[in-house]
Amino acid sequence: MAGFRSLARQVRDPRGDLALRRYSLRKCLERFAPYGHRATWDHLCRRHGIEPEDRSPDPVRLVRALDELEAARNVWLDYEASFAARRRREKHAGLRRPAAFDDWHRRTWGGNGVARCADPRVHPVAPLAEVLGRLINALESGPGTACPVCTGTEIDWQPDAACGRPAGPVCAGCGILVPRPVLTTGALSRARNARRRDLASAA
Repeated sequence: MAGFRSLARQVRDPRGDLALRRYSLRKCLERFAPYGHRATWDHLCRRHGIEPEDRSPDPVRLVRALDELEAARNVWLDYEASFAARRRREKHAGLRRPAAFDDWHRRTWGGNGVARCADPRVHPVAPLAEVLGRLINALESGPGTACPVCTGTEIDWQPDAACGRPAGPVCAGCGILVPRPVLTTGALSRARNARRRDLASAA
């Protein structure tokens, strides 16, 4: 199975078939897709003027989309390296039990779905690297009451469409599933209560 860098080379290969180059970009999203596969693809297509179903898109636009994806991946890899170094230091100091924050990070290792979007058509408009930078800053500075990406305060508790169970706090402004460690207990409670009120009023 080809890795991200190998697929990226295929996307950039000017001798390659355009359909294959597009396919390779889509395969890159199986290795790194911050919003989830469909939402990240939708984001890249919108930002770089690619028709989502076009099998022979403009190669310049394809490469620009890849550049944006790679820049975001580099931001996340740097963060993961610093995270791993911190955990090594903590383990060396005898702190073996991971905190809730570390549990969240373990589930997003690799960057897939780190800022998952509940609706693949609703996602932040800023470049991926900028969005991840804001998210990382929030993760490193402690919990707050607003979305770390768009600073919106309207956060709703959304169900998991696949099974009906709560998926978690979703920002009404930019659509990301907000990581629980970046929200205060009060902000999480407000999101849950808003969900309960919506269910009660619909009953």
